[in-house]
Amino acid sequence: MSNLPQNFDPTAPVFPVSVAAHLADMHPQTLRGYDRLGLVVPQRTRGRGRRYSLRDIAKLRHIQHLSQNEGINLEGIRRILDLEAEIEGLNAQIERLGEAVRRLQAQGDTRLFTADSSGAVQRGRARRSTLLALPYR
Repeated sequence: MSNLPQNFDPTAPVFPVSVAAHLADMHPQTLRGYDRLGLVVPQRTRGRGRRYSLRDIAKLRHIQHLSQNEGINLEGIRRILDLEAEIEGLNAQIERLGEAVRRLQAQGDTRLFTADSSGAVQRGRARRSTLLALPYR
């Protein structure tokens, strides 16, 4: 997919079942079966026809590799795909949180919350105190 124009959307549903099956080197009925099982669910046209994206084609090839080369059954493949999707979501969350941390660090004016002896919480500033090293006796 790296030779595609930069403005090309790999998630665009453009390929009908016959073309997607040819690109994935599978029988069209296999794609329909994977759709029923929820492994690769293509988008639908108004007439309810299936349309596959390049991302779907890559997923079909991945499933074929896991099945034929690794000998994994469909339930195992489903679990692998679920875990890969979870990892992708967690990586996106890590990226969002990292960006939030970078924004907060760039602000520089860090505010803290302090509590007095009565338990009242108020906003405060970080106090910088210098620790002096005393000679050891």
